[in-house]
Amino acid sequence: MDHMKTATVRDLRYRFPEVEARLREGEEVQITKRKQVVARLVPVKPERARVFGDKVVEISGKELVSWARGQH
Repeated sequence: MDHMKTATVRDLRYRFPEVEARLREGEEVQITKRKQVVARLVPVKPERARVFGDKVVEISGKELVSWARGQH
């Protein structure tokens, strides 16, 4: 797994913004302690945007229908 980035437990404590940046770029990061892999951090999949026509909305379809019916 040479393609996967690694960070030490110490990196998590003192350089977390750098580790977080890797995750935000979609990279998986192996966490090591004394050269042994102890964990793997995986980036969260982004939520799907709700698109209606050419508009992106922040509410669910159910909430949108409820609002349109005046039941909000």
